[in-house]
Amino acid sequence: MVRPMDTDRITLYSGPLSMFGAKVQIGLHEKGIDFDLVLVPFEFASGYSPKHPEVLRINPKRQVPVLVRGDLELFDSTQLFEYIEDAFPEPPLWPRDVAARARARRLEHESDEVYFPHIIKLMGLEDALQCEPAQAAIAAAQGHCLRIEALLADREWLAGDFGYADIAFYMATLFGERKGAPLTDAMPRLHDWRRRMTQRASVARVAGAMGRWLKGQGRPVPAFLREAVEA
Repeated sequence: MVRPMDTDRITLYSGPLSMFGAKVQIGLHEKGIDFDLVLVPFEFASGYSPKHPEVLRINPKRQVPVLVRGDLELFDSTQLFEYIEDAFPEPPLWPRDVAARARARRLEHESDEVYFPHIIKLMGLEDALQCEPAQAAIAAAQGHCLRIEALLADREWLAGDFGYADIAFYMATLFGERKGAPLTDAMPRLHDWRRRMTQRASVARVAGAMGRWLKGQGRPVPAFLREAVEA
């Protein structure tokens, strides 16, 4: 198991409901890396307030996640994936083959930049999911999921072996489930994939903590997460 020296220890700034921070946490746990997690203040009414001074100092976008290791300071979950893989190559979470790695990176990118924008459109519309904008966003999100469903016809994981592409899409679809764009009965492979994901120790640890935070706030917890929440 890879463990950085105490003088070289990683600090990750995230939030209790940060999809992108959760991605990085899962990746670090999969690598077996000890790290310090700093959860910045968050409330549904006020959002991320007050902003953590280290997040403001390091990230011009004023957002988590932010990673600090010695004098290295990074932000953006995909860039953090790239750094983690370079610094801690075992076990690999990107494919070794160049073309396969490029495909996996595309899938990871699409989770954040193609699928998730449809979920963003649903934020604030949770009580009006029948309106035209919400229905359009749900249809687009589920259309993307059907394309991923087709990928799983001959594999258990999105890019062949388990890796960052799976982590990113799992967290994105968790928020899709919360906001009104669930996986449908037309996606049996994705349901099975999500079950395998939730059963991984790293995912159960991070997503379970997120579910417990939601429960503590009196917010609904997706049904597929309940076992991890109660573990």
